[in-house]
Amino acid sequence: MPGLPLSELRVVEIGSGDALAYCGKLFSDFGAEVIKVEPPSGDPMRRIAPLVDAGNGNHESAYAAWLNTNKHSISADLDNPADIQKVRALLNSADLLLDGRPPSVIETSLLSHEQLRASDPALAITAMSWFGEHGAYRDYAVTDSVCRSLAGLVKLVGAAEGPPVLPRDGQIAIVAGLTAFIPSLAGLYGRANGARRFAVNAFEAMLQISEFDTGLALESGFTRPRLAINRFGRGFPVGNFATREGWLGVTVVTPAQWVGFCTLIGLPELGPDPRYSATADRYNHADELTGIIKPVLMQKTAKEWFEQGIALRLPLAIVPDMAGLLTQKVYRDRGAFAPVTIGNASFDAPVLPQHLTRSLPKPNGTAPLAGADDGKPLPSRKRVATRAATADDPLPLKGLRIIDLTMGWAGPTATRQMGDLGADVIKVESCQYPDWFRGTDPRGPYHPERTYEKTYWFQMMNRNKRGITLDLTTGIGLSLLKRLIEGADAVIDNYAADVLPRLGLDAAHMLKLNPRLVVVTMPAFGMTGDWSACRAYGSTLEQASGLPSVTGREDDPPTMLHAALGDPIGGVSAASALMLGFMQQKKSGEGQHIDLSQVECSMQLVAPSIIEQSATGKSGPRIGNRHPRFVPNGCFPCLGEDQWITLAIRSDDEWPKLCHIMHRPDLADDKALATAEGRRKEEDRIEVAIRHWTTTVRPDLAMVTLQAAGIAAGVARLPVDLASDPHLMKTGHWQPAVRPFMGPHLLPSVSYREGDALLPYPIERLAPTLGQHNEEVLRDVLGLGAGEIAQLAADGVIGTTATSKKSKAKAA
Repeated sequence: MPGLPLSELRVVEIGSGDALAYCGKLFSDFGAEVIKVEPPSGDPMRRIAPLVDAGNGNHESAYAAWLNTNKHSISADLDNPADIQKVRALLNSADLLLDGRPPSVIETSLLSHEQLRASDPALAITAMSWFGEHGAYRDYAVTDSVCRSLAGLVKLVGAAEGPPVLPRDGQIAIVAGLTAFIPSLAGLYGRANGARRFAVNAFEAMLQISEFDTGLALESGFTRPRLAINRFGRGFPVGNFATREGWLGVTVVTPAQWVGFCTLIGLPELGPDPRYSATADRYNHADELTGIIKPVLMQKTAKEWFEQGIALRLPLAIVPDMAGLLTQKVYRDRGAFAPVTIGNASFDAPVLPQHLTRSLPKPNGTAPLAGADDGKPLPSRKRVATRAATADDPLPLKGLRIIDLTMGWAGPTATRQMGDLGADVIKVESCQYPDWFRGTDPRGPYHPERTYEKTYWFQMMNRNKRGITLDLTTGIGLSLLKRLIEGADAVIDNYAADVLPRLGLDAAHMLKLNPRLVVVTMPAFGMTGDWSACRAYGSTLEQASGLPSVTGREDDPPTMLHAALGDPIGGVSAASALMLGFMQQKKSGEGQHIDLSQVECSMQLVAPSIIEQSATGKSGPRIGNRHPRFVPNGCFPCLGEDQWITLAIRSDDEWPKLCHIMHRPDLADDKALATAEGRRKEEDRIEVAIRHWTTTVRPDLAMVTLQAAGIAAGVARLPVDLASDPHLMKTGHWQPAVRPFMGPHLLPSVSYREGDALLPYPIERLAPTLGQHNEEVLRDVLGLGAGEIAQLAADGVIGTTATSKKSKAKAA
């Protein structure tokens, strides 16, 4: 489809795994010619349930079909020299190789990257692996749950007594796939300056979720406890509550939201009650408040509470199950679901959420059968890149300017990705309304001690940006912002849908100011539909996506994952949307509005369950920490206080190895346990035996012992543990920094390495202090003189210290 942003690209995909396939889907559904190279027996993912009848006795994985829409498939044995030559000939005409083979396999392969770069330096390569190409975990056996455990995303989830809750598979695929797509596409955007090789790993990609809690723990000196299912964060009420019909997701953070929530439930006297007015006080009185709130919420349906909450600007959500999600009108009206076809089978699945209004992604489509394109000639084509990029070449996005109107976590994560790759990101705040990630409560020490300059997580989300302040409630402030927009390549905001239009800065108006502008908006439910005005946090997005309804055990309430999951997912989704917009901008010279719904971004995480519901008419039972294929699978207590290890037996061959480690020859000799089906019947007994062993062993020792036998295992780490994780120390993930107000601290790095580098890109700019670059930007970008800038400061249009809204009104 020539109108799509990636229609001029040819991508070859080698290897297996859902993260690799999802990255390839992002290319294929936006028009690239993606050629999937499979073994003669087909990609093993084709055999993952649920299977659909594709005809002629062929049963195919519905999940794998969704991941492979609009791709071509050829078969090749990569141990066969003749097939290697066939693949090399294919790569000679490709722009990009997406390679999901393990690093150890790539290094010894006839298609090693060293050989490919030597013989074909203009081929861009992205290697995707679990842990990267060096470090202590590089060759570890792994599952989704093992990776999440090591990434600090399991231990804080669940009941106080444990075990920590393991989520469903498929979520890492989205995070890692998007994380790989962003630098890959950035490299192709700048391919005239040479082809690049990136090595992306899922482990560090997942740290984009846990880094908030890591920063919180490093700042406060302690880690929040695991209290109970759906009890997390630092505030209350936060979680899922039963109503007369359905479940209501609630996230109340600010004092104003607490007052509004009390008004909603008909108890306005609780709002100013000094026992509950502060966020920390509500957290400390959570049990007492739960007893008050729960019976009140049973008086109405979740839908009624949610719709009334929109008017009060409260971050609420209906928490649907999969059947309800597929029938919700707001998503159907936005085209969030569309059919996937493979052979004779067809079912609905989520559409990519990067809603480029002038170049929409293909609404899913047809997935190929294995080897469907064997023997078919490919059209000839010529690459743009003629050489490999060198260390002397600029970063791929250098020369692009982005006006960043985002706050919090999701939007700043998106622009951080762009700044990391060389774009000039200008973050716009105001002294009256600083980024709320600097602090949500302007009382107490916020102003006198300038605590808004000292929050750890703000530093993490805003590296590699310049920062200015503009009072957009003044005519001159708004005029200066419009001038910045006129000269920019993109603008992005994550306000609620009605905020910027009230200032005359809706997408249509901005495109009139600058027709080549890429405009990204990212409210919770998008800019259209009955729910577009809904306010949301990351937890709201998770709730609305339906993910809690498939997490945990069958008798549990819809279970949250105790991280504001939707924020980083929305962030990397928005970054990928920006890159797609830039590709179309370069191709056509035109800008466009990208209408991103952050809930639809989060729905990608629950795609396997949505697909199962659509393909089979039901979503499988919630089986807690057990797994549909791996038996046993779980998170088990170890020696010490609240110490846990996650392990999985992925094949029948691994079972006797586990029995040997546990000194249980009787279990190894039991023929009834030799297969996964047999072990599933005795899962309770097996888990007791595992606990008897793990409780005698330190978690790290258990991990290395199991890994030495080829068994997937990982310590359930706390987020704060990641700052001293030996693998991350070896790979240079944490970069030391010293910034005014903060002093020495650690900052996370990108999730990829370029070329053969062992270390990530260095951080070029620390997060800006409030208004730090006012003079630099206004002078160098807008051409203002020193006198004009001084007058703006005197009038309060710009500044470098936060001011209360009351003091501004008094001065006026």
